[in-house]
Amino acid sequence: MGRVRKALWGPLGLGVLVLVLAAGGLGLYWFQPWKLWQDTTVEEALPAAVGTSAPASTAPGPRTLAGGELISHEHATSGSVKLLRLADGSHVLRLEDLDTSNGPDLRVWLTDAPVQEGVGGWRVFDDGAHISLGRLKGNKGSQNYAVPEDVDLSRFSSVSIWCDRFDVSFGAAELARV
Repeated sequence: MGRVRKALWGPLGLGVLVLVLAAGGLGLYWFQPWKLWQDTTVEEALPAAVGTSAPASTAPGPRTLAGGELISHEHATSGSVKLLRLADGSHVLRLEDLDTSNGPDLRVWLTDAPVQEGVGGWRVFDDGAHISLGRLKGNKGSQNYAVPEDVDLSRFSSVSIWCDRFDVSFGAAELARV
């Protein structure tokens, strides 16, 4: 028994143990499984134009240019999406009543890909033109994402909650022009 124990914990055994522990740590970092049980709720107010000097009661509100309902892809996802033009001419993408799973490296993307239901729609959003509006602020709630001024909105027809780590869509919405 002593020889077996000594052989097991010799240089080869310790090397294997270090590799197993390193692989386990890397796997935990990469997949971040604890996020499946963590929810982050963000409730942002409907945006108003930045720098407007008009009183709130007379200031023109945001105008909806396009919108749609989120469908599920890799994870159950629901809520709605609105593309808004503010009184100052800037644009904001708004997620309302979002409910999806948390995950590593989630982003909000404007894309030119058509929204497809089922597994066939999970990975199409990085095939064409897309722009990241930033990290998903929370996997639940209503939140706003500024659209950069130089973005040609006519090039984009959908929104995806995109997991950049695994190149997969958690959910997406077709943007129907209003």
